[in-house]
Amino acid sequence: MGKQHAEGGLTKHRPQLRWSNANVQKTVVTLTFLFVPLFLLILFTYLPFFKMVQFSFYDMKYIGNREWVGLQNYIDVFTRDDCFNALKLSLYYMVGSVVQLALALLFAAILSFQPKGGNFFRGALYFPSLVCGIAVGFIFKYFYTHGFVLDSILGALGIPEELLPYWLKDTRINNWVLVASSIWRYMGQNMVLFIGAIASVDKTQYEAAAIDGANAWHRFRYIILPSIRTIVVLNMILALSGSLSVFEIPYVITGGGFGTSTYFVLMDKIAHANQKVGLASAMAVVLLVLILLVSAMQKWAEKRMDIGFQRGKRRRRK
Repeated sequence: MGKQHAEGGLTKHRPQLRWSNANVQKTVVTLTFLFVPLFLLILFTYLPFFKMVQFSFYDMKYIGNREWVGLQNYIDVFTRDDCFNALKLSLYYMVGSVVQLALALLFAAILSFQPKGGNFFRGALYFPSLVCGIAVGFIFKYFYTHGFVLDSILGALGIPEELLPYWLKDTRINNWVLVASSIWRYMGQNMVLFIGAIASVDKTQYEAAAIDGANAWHRFRYIILPSIRTIVVLNMILALSGSLSVFEIPYVITGGGFGTSTYFVLMDKIAHANQKVGLASAMAVVLLVLILLVSAMQKWAEKRMDIGFQRGKRRRRK
């Protein structure tokens, strides 16, 4: 009797041991898979970032002695004419990002209702985002060069060549020209994201709106836009953040000359050509703070938008 009781006790404890071993194995595997990416993230992201913040308080080159200067590099970012002008150039690209998102949303709303040739236009508008940024820069460099593609097209339309400006040298228009190139490249990417968001909208809402006599603008304003506002805000954050860190297009097309040196182009010049690593690090930290501020403002605007939509729903219900 005692032997059977002992065996029964062992059999009762065996599943608990197996369960315990499985839990241990699961925990070890989970920690292992978490440790590797976390280690790589710390090694290649957080550690370089903190070193960059440390370098921003020094006057230093890549090789040589360091001199502690405190906040002087940060003061120089806002007092040097070239740094401040590069920051002001971001306003051009911010305006361009708003135009880019507006066009992307317009084309997405049109193509979401399957017009004739919709697949062709969808692919044609998305294609520029697949092209390498350096290649886009070379394309538009020759497109805008005086006497080349754009001038030839305008000349064929009857516009005399002497009336055409130097698109890349004229400081009144060259930054807008570069902004147009950026819009051409990224608009299709935003359009595809909007199309995917619009596809998730409940189709019965369109049917109900049609019964109520709603036109296309009403469907867009009261059905599509409220349903995809999260994607709209996300794209706005990405677009405005990207407008602060434009690099490829001005670097390739003009090399930052003729007043087109953006913040990133100037940072590259200061860090590599001038070997002012401390100042370039301070510029990078300032850029990070600006991006965080823009993101916070966008999130605040999203909350205000949500409150406005909720109030509008309550009023319509009343």
